[in-house]
Amino acid sequence: MNIQVWLMRATRWVRNPPSASRVMLVFGVIAACLALAGIEWVFGWPDWLTVNRLSGKP
Repeated sequence: MNIQVWLMRATRWVRNPPSASRVMLVFGVIAACLALAGIEWVFGWPDWLTVNRLSGKP
């Protein structure tokens, strides 16, 4: 994308910033994703969620 488009978007955000509740929502979603990734990293992927290949036709 063009750098001027990003600069225009940044100026709009500076003039009219998002509300505190929107910022908390974004941080909450990021924290939930990191928590799920951490749980998967510590405990691994369960075997019952792994898709098995069908024998025969691909």
